[in-house]
Amino acid sequence: MLFSTGLIAVAAGGVQQAPPTIPAPTPKVGTPPSGEPAIVPDDAFDKALPPLSNDINAPLEPIAPLTSPPAPTEAAPPELMQPLPALRAFDSTPLVDVTVKDAKVPDLRYDTVVRGLDTLGLTGKFNSLSALKGGGGKAANATVVSARGHEDEDLALRLMKSLGYYDGSAISTIEQIPGDTARVRAIVSATPGKQYTLGTITVQAAPTLPAGMVESLLPLRSGDAIEAERVQGAEANVALVLPQRGYPFAKVGQRDILLDDVAGTGDYTLPVDVGPRSSFGTFTTEGRLAFGAAHVGVLTRFKPGELYDNRKVDDLRAALVATGLFSTVSVEPVRTGNLNPDGTEQVNLLIEQERGPPRSLAVSGGYSTGQGIRLEGSFTHRNLFPPEGALILTAVAGTQEQGATATFRRSNAGRRDRTVTITAGADHSNYDAFDAFTTTLSGRISYDSTPIWQKKFTYAYGFELTGTNESVYDFGRGARRRATYFIAALPGQVEFDRSDSLLNPTKGYRLKFSLSPETSVRGAVRPYARTLVEASGYYPIGDSIVLAGRVRAGSIAGTDRDDLAPSRRYYGGGGGSVRGYGYQRLGPLDPNGDPVGGRSINEFALEARYRFGNFGIVPFLDGGNAYESVLPKATDLRFGAGIGGRFYTNFGPLRVDVATPLNPRKGDGKIALYISIGQAF
Repeated sequence: MLFSTGLIAVAAGGVQQAPPTIPAPTPKVGTPPSGEPAIVPDDAFDKALPPLSNDINAPLEPIAPLTSPPAPTEAAPPELMQPLPALRAFDSTPLVDVTVKDAKVPDLRYDTVVRGLDTLGLTGKFNSLSALKGGGGKAANATVVSARGHEDEDLALRLMKSLGYYDGSAISTIEQIPGDTARVRAIVSATPGKQYTLGTITVQAAPTLPAGMVESLLPLRSGDAIEAERVQGAEANVALVLPQRGYPFAKVGQRDILLDDVAGTGDYTLPVDVGPRSSFGTFTTEGRLAFGAAHVGVLTRFKPGELYDNRKVDDLRAALVATGLFSTVSVEPVRTGNLNPDGTEQVNLLIEQERGPPRSLAVSGGYSTGQGIRLEGSFTHRNLFPPEGALILTAVAGTQEQGATATFRRSNAGRRDRTVTITAGADHSNYDAFDAFTTTLSGRISYDSTPIWQKKFTYAYGFELTGTNESVYDFGRGARRRATYFIAALPGQVEFDRSDSLLNPTKGYRLKFSLSPETSVRGAVRPYARTLVEASGYYPIGDSIVLAGRVRAGSIAGTDRDDLAPSRRYYGGGGGSVRGYGYQRLGPLDPNGDPVGGRSINEFALEARYRFGNFGIVPFLDGGNAYESVLPKATDLRFGAGIGGRFYTNFGPLRVDVATPLNPRKGDGKIALYISIGQAF
């Protein structure tokens, strides 16, 4: 029920009170009413009184004790003459109430009929909460059916009152179904009566800045029906928004509604304690710390003196949780009583930490045509070099790739979501395009989007030193040979993101540009530049279909293809490229039918993402190719089509795509399978 009975009064006509009754005086003994003879004459009454002594100090006359003859005694039963037994001799096991039902007596079957709630739209809610409906149409006897009906009477009354029908009534009856002696019909009949509406609306609150903030946040109007969900929602809006606008300690009190049953209105009063208008102050930390208050300040998205907004406090709490360093962490505002020049009170934040285990093991795996099976395992110590300095050891075992890397990563390095990484690793890759043994030392500084803070603009830049020994087809010799390359690169990337999700975008677009000036030392220094431009867009159709598209183009300028290490060239085909073709299978081929890569690439992809519940179906069409020329061409495009399945989880969709090439070349397979996490783009 929306309103407690102690807060609802009925304002009707006044009740007239009867005048007070004054008791008549008790007549004096011996003085009869006029015209009646005395029961005891006065002289006889005086003679019956005992003589009184004039000496007030004389002792009182003795009062004879009241005695009654003793009651006849009977001999006590022999059992009562025995001593009481010891307490431990008693059996203290409680009795078990066992009700045995006669298997020959069948359950009573009944039908449930609800009347009067359809017009209010309450039948569905009634059925979901009904005791009669919950019984499944079966009961032990008619008494049980009747008891359930009485419960449903109260339910119907509560539901009607939740919509403002305070004069409603409900009654349940049971009737025999004609021609069926083993079945009855339980009927709950509801009569709503008139619907009460809001009369005057009064908010009892201290002045706010800006003025009238509480009233503006309470979306109730005189004449609106007194509906429980609407009133509670309006009050929840006040409690939610006030802490977002500088009032962290605001409290919404208990409403009072005074009903007038003649006018059919209710005067509404809501007390609100807004508390002091506040701004952010400093931080303090308590508990088993993973890091101190200084690093907490790095994670904030507000500055001291800024008007308090609890959404930014919630964001700080989420950022602390995202570090993975805590088993529990809380952030609470604390009053200081210190006033700022703008009149706001300084509020400090108390961060209570309980650090969790910093070490973790992880295993992941996947499969795709052309890459085969790939398993990756990692060990991470997330806080070996506080604050948030992690050591990550990774090993890869696959049918076509094996390797190991060691990475130092500093998260939130001087700025939230800025990451510094240094990686050293060794890898062996054996694909149709090349067979390479590679060692790498690289460093990277990036400013990244995260699920709790997706940014419009992100960037990354760094360095890379690579030594690699690779098999390469020598067109001059007409055979494969191995060659060693030493490569130095300064890769950089910028991205502009206006999509609504990192892993499962449904609207918006993304633009990304990558540039990597590089030099390859193989006898002579040969500088060149690798560039890649990519754009993707997402357009929703209704609530369940999203059209998604992507285009990508890349170029390598400043060197010949055959002077490039095969692992630095562009290739097409695979789960992140043109599906339907094997990994790195698109592009120029050698006489043996193996890909040799190119200096340019172009690709496009179209998807229709249909989602129903936690599942989805995605038909798609991809196209593209890699070319020996510096700039990509619009000719000789290869197309692939297929269909995918999606299972949506809280960390992103699981993707399974099956595709086939539409214009295959000799050596291309007929079916390609891709399994991974996240959408294709």
